[in-house]
Amino acid sequence: MDSRKCLCCPWLRCCGNGEFRPRTVWLGHPEKREQRYPSNVVDNQKYNIFTFLPGVLFNQFKYFFNLYFLLLACSQFVPELRLGALYTYWVPLGFVLIITIIREAVEEIRCSMRDKEVNSQIYSKLSTRAAFFHSNYQCTFHSYIHYFSLQNQRVPADMIFLRTSERNGSCFLRTDQLDGETDWKLRLPVSCTQRLPTAGDLLQIRSYVYAEEPNIDIHSFVGTFTRIGLFDLEVNCLTKILFGALIVVSLVMVALQHFAGRWYLQIFRFLLLFSNIIPISLRVNLDMGKMVYSWMIRKDSKIPGTVVKASTIPEQLGRISYLLTDKTGTLTQNEMVFRRLHLGTVAYGMDSMDEVQSHVFSAYTQPLHEPPTTRSLLSTKVRKTISSRVHEAVKAIALCHNVTPVYESNGVTDQAEAEQHYEDSCRVYQASSPDEVALVQWTESVGLTLVGRDLSSVHLRTPGGQILNFTILQIFPFTYESKRMGIIVRDESTGEITFYMKGADVVMAGIVQYNDWLEEEYNIFFLFFLPKVWMLTGDKLETATCTAKNAHIVTRTQDIHIFRPVTTRGEAHLELNAFRRKHDCALVISGDSLEVCLKFYEYEFMELACQCPAVICCRVAPTQKAQIVRLLQERTGKLTCAVGDGGNDVSMIQEADCGVGVEGKEGKQASLAADFSVTQFKHLGRLLMVHGRNSYKRSAALSQFVIHRSLCISTMQAVFSSVFYFASVPLYQGFLIIGYSTIYTMFPVFSLVLDKDVKSEVAMLYPELYKDLLKGRPLSFKTFLIWVLISIYQGSIIMYGALLLFESEFVHIVAISFTSLILTELLMVALTIQTWHWLMIVAELLSLACYIASLVFLHEFIDIYFITTLSFLWKVTVITLISCLPLYILKYLRRKFSPPSYSKLTS
Repeated sequence: MDSRKCLCCPWLRCCGNGEFRPRTVWLGHPEKREQRYPSNVVDNQKYNIFTFLPGVLFNQFKYFFNLYFLLLACSQFVPELRLGALYTYWVPLGFVLIITIIREAVEEIRCSMRDKEVNSQIYSKLSTRAAFFHSNYQCTFHSYIHYFSLQNQRVPADMIFLRTSERNGSCFLRTDQLDGETDWKLRLPVSCTQRLPTAGDLLQIRSYVYAEEPNIDIHSFVGTFTRIGLFDLEVNCLTKILFGALIVVSLVMVALQHFAGRWYLQIFRFLLLFSNIIPISLRVNLDMGKMVYSWMIRKDSKIPGTVVKASTIPEQLGRISYLLTDKTGTLTQNEMVFRRLHLGTVAYGMDSMDEVQSHVFSAYTQPLHEPPTTRSLLSTKVRKTISSRVHEAVKAIALCHNVTPVYESNGVTDQAEAEQHYEDSCRVYQASSPDEVALVQWTESVGLTLVGRDLSSVHLRTPGGQILNFTILQIFPFTYESKRMGIIVRDESTGEITFYMKGADVVMAGIVQYNDWLEEEYNIFFLFFLPKVWMLTGDKLETATCTAKNAHIVTRTQDIHIFRPVTTRGEAHLELNAFRRKHDCALVISGDSLEVCLKFYEYEFMELACQCPAVICCRVAPTQKAQIVRLLQERTGKLTCAVGDGGNDVSMIQEADCGVGVEGKEGKQASLAADFSVTQFKHLGRLLMVHGRNSYKRSAALSQFVIHRSLCISTMQAVFSSVFYFASVPLYQGFLIIGYSTIYTMFPVFSLVLDKDVKSEVAMLYPELYKDLLKGRPLSFKTFLIWVLISIYQGSIIMYGALLLFESEFVHIVAISFTSLILTELLMVALTIQTWHWLMIVAELLSLACYIASLVFLHEFIDIYFITTLSFLWKVTVITLISCLPLYILKYLRRKFSPPSYSKLTS
């Protein structure tokens, strides 16, 4: 029996929601090969066809706000509690539920379509059934992949490397869906399966592969191959306060009657009579507002391709206290360009690369009796010319790497003819990191091209077309500890052996001959390229630190404290004490040290870290990312936003209050699991600063105005009942109640979702405007109390004014008060708006026109002849002015003597 250790890339949950267990995949055993394996389907939906309606209803009525209105509507089936027609209660509730169901259905359909797009991708699967078609492969969908998926494409499943078509037996693969690293890793297949003549022979040998159960550690694997889911919560809190006020008012009314007769029934009647204190239209207005915000985000031409998957939380984008982002790939898109070559006394930038090309060309066009290798390896005592130094540097960069050129023709690799002639149009570079490829691409651009490489040799092509052959004698691979790599090669034309080495500046500065320019260049770089932000990355410490500086996560004036590696409780304690003495200092810590600190000193570490202006966590696993997000939420109680672009970021994205996925080179797993999907990391700024800020401020204004609208009419009802001996008789009945909150005032109030205090360019230019929102001032108990007082004042003025000015009939009270109420609401909307939109004007005029036109059909409630008299007009005008004019004066004075921050930027 030949039993060997294999490489596997285990996904965290390959078995759906079932238990984790090891698997055995059989080859060459027809009776066992077709056994069932867990489906590979991607499913991000919240409901299915059976749970959709019950689930939506449960999620709506689990909140006190909606449950209250359901109980209110059900109470009207009791004759003693009925105050009017059933439709006055059930129609608004049904309308709210229909809007909610439609919104949830649209989101589910969109989510299903995105999942279907992934699950329906075609892959090649090794199968014996395909032999009937003279092929080893058959087409299969993403959701049906169980094993043996090949053919140079992303494999959305666990993978064990058995065989490759490359003659040298090497293969480069990427594990970006696991650890977020987009570098190409060199892997070798199981030797006995690599020796098989064809891929189809894999199904003929009698063997099996054992893989351990999935676990959270993505860096270790045991296997053998053997042969024989805030703003709504705040609104919900305010409705509970209003419910408390409703109970208090009802009890006061009954108490003023001295609890006479069946007082307990009177309590319920008053509860129903003042039920408008809690506005049923609040929920539907907020839900419709969220849909508008989501539509605005999707249609914003400055952030094209942005997708809103969770339209229920756009306001939270405006209140993010902690932004947690993935690493280098998310910020740089893993695209590197060689920009500068420094050789001590001389440096070459992008504008002088033609000089480098000229030096390389001259080095390989000398007479044959003086080969370049001979000239370049003269005694070190002889000062080398600039040309030879440039040539030696270019050759060192062209040789010291782990890049392998692969030749493709029509998408198929290893074409013998293309490889034989080293066709430039067919060559693709594969390497462990994008900077390695950038180096080789640069040497090609200046004339020295890497055309071939295997495990034992490297082949370069000169500007004149000559092939230089080098034998690889030894490779010292890059490690995190050494921070450098080396290679020993023998030039086959001269037999000379050379050792090349490259590495991080912190290591190489102590190895190479001292040059003052190295430290100077290093400092200038950071001074030139140099908000709270945490960066969580699986990358190494140096890369994470440099990226944090280049992305301005760490400013030029801030110190950086690199947390030393700790493994024990004592070491962690000493290092935490050392860090505690630092002030205004960014923190850089590795995943291993972070785990030790969180194990022994979780509270102390989080307390110190939360005080830092920026935190960079490097070499962290996906589970650690989610743990950090969860700890931030628990310790600070603030909203968090997580940004990532790879499958390893999904746990962090789903744990955060707002998850943003970046569609990039690491696939769509992050964007599928996120609440918002963007195509570029830079779009995050506009998403937060503009759309998040506007959504929160608009929803705050909308919710407060809807509450004001309901409190106004409830105050009028309280005044009316008090005047008429505390009778539980409704002031307005039937259509007047429904019309008030719908066709008469709904459009102007809802038009507040188009309001904005500053232009988007100003919001992007001054981040301080976003910082003001973190205090929650647009929707706070203070602003809520102010609107309550305004509602009580206006409701009292309108009702007492109508009672004082009416003449002989009760119906005149209704006409005067209701008309004044409608006009007051329309004027209050106009006073609230900060930037007029043409739709706002249309909404105001349309609502006023609807009310005037409907008066013809409201003769049951309003005297048509009375409203056409001059007496009616002046009484309504006076009442409306008294209710609105003082508020306008107060607003003017406040804006003049205590202006908000945004007004200073727009004046």
